Amino acid sequence: MAERAASQSSVEAVFREERGRLLAALVRRFGDLDLAEEVTSEAVEAALVHWPVEGVPAKPGAWLMTTARRRAVDRLRRDQAYAARLAVLQVEADRADPAPPADALGDLPDERLQLFFTCTHPALADEDRAALTLRCLAGLTTPEVARAFLVPTATMAQRIVRAKKKIRQARIPFRVPGSDELPDRLPGVLGVIYSIFTEGYAASSGPDLQRPDLAEEAIRLARILRRLLPAEREVAGLLALMLLTHARRDARTGPGGELVLLDDQDRTHWDRDAIEEGGALVVVALTGGPPGVYGVQAAIAALHDEAPGVATTDWPQVVALYDVLLALSPSPVVALNRAVAVAMRDGPEAGLTLLDGLAGEPRLRDYHPFAVARADLLQRLGRFPEAAAAYRTALGSVGTDAEREHLQRRLDELEG
Repeated sequence: MAERAASQSSVEAVFREERGRLLAALVRRFGDLDLAEEVTSEAVEAALVHWPVEGVPAKPGAWLMTTARRRAVDRLRRDQAYAARLAVLQVEADRADPAPPADALGDLPDERLQLFFTCTHPALADEDRAALTLRCLAGLTTPEVARAFLVPTATMAQRIVRAKKKIRQARIPFRVPGSDELPDRLPGVLGVIYSIFTEGYAASSGPDLQRPDLAEEAIRLARILRRLLPAEREVAGLLALMLLTHARRDARTGPGGELVLLDDQDRTHWDRDAIEEGGALVVVALTGGPPGVYGVQAAIAALHDEAPGVATTDWPQVVALYDVLLALSPSPVVALNRAVAVAMRDGPEAGLTLLDGLAGEPRLRDYHPFAVARADLLQRLGRFPEAAAAYRTALGSVGTDAEREHLQRRLDELEG
């Protein structure tokens, strides 16, 4: 029993590490996501039967690949019509992007990069891209992806089926964009990974402020992308940003899951290894050319992480970096964050003036951090009735229970 449990644990570890590579190679070989997923699962089931008896092979990924390919060939022999359709698609794919044959018994070719760009193709809807990325590259099951997006499993299953159907019908190629296409396509891939991280770091709804498993999955995907595209500085910038932000996770909530603001966090609980790694990646992201949006955001995060406290943070440099970010990616949210930094540098009156200038922005109308920022600055200025009104506005659009309870406490203290 113990031996079988150990073997199953080994299978699960290998599956987690190799699944994306295996799936990508099978998709490249057969041109069909559904078939690749089915035979990948069958290969893992076969490993659960054979490995406890025969032992874990020296190259478990290659063993899984050989088994999965045999299952796929058997499936296609049984269904000639299906095989003919896939053959036509494969000929078209090979004409567009010929690839050398891989030795099934050797090391697995790492074709995950193709799958990254397929799952995040601009022809797919935004919500479908994130779901498909988690399903195919992160290896989450459909119920796990559904929990990640807080939707019913049936709804998520429909999204994933819809995305696969779109790939099939639109003949979206399983390939890496050429060098001329990469600048236009890479931001979409990075955006999907960052949206997954954001939901993990600051959940949009639910009882908990954070969902660390989702944030860590996004970091894992970014590490894969970093290995596949080592020369892309914005990939390094995104990984740096997520590491530097996620480093604070253990200090962001109290023993009961309550929100702890940056001013009150115990910085000895921050992950110094992640901060050191993220800081080194910031240098990579900002060296050798014009800065990118993720590199600049990572530099801001590094300034926060390196400071002994809020009061000693280099706020003039933070504001300067937000000026750069606003030029690169002008948006009301960036302007909001810059206004908060200005308030820390020049005082609450200066920050509030900037926030009031953003009051007409439609994107900030139901964005509760805007109302929270106004409430905080109004409270610091002693304008308590206005601050209370701003807290009530924030309570009307806040997502998580932890944030709601925090804002209610602030409002109760203010009114009391």
